Amino acid sequence: MVKYRKKPVIVEAVQFDGTDDSVDWLLPQLISGEIGRSCERLYVKTLEGIMTTNIGDYIIKGMNGEFYPCKPDIFEKTYELAE
Repeated sequence: MVKYRKKPVIVEAVQFDGTDDSVDWLLPQLISGEIGRSCERLYVKTLEGIMTTNIGDYIIKGMNGEFYPCKPDIFEKTYELAE
């Protein structure tokens, strides 16, 4: 078996805390319906279907402009601060 290393990629992400401030950057997607919101959850349309984001989860903007949620433990194992 051949081993591969994941290429370093910088992504934009925010940890969803249920406040308006944590979703301000998603306003165009909220208006278009690409992302929905109800109280303490976000609903993100992905290629795999609609995924639910809970408080504490991260919302990531991918390399192609797509959005997807990520659980905090996975996010912290996968990403580090780039700035």
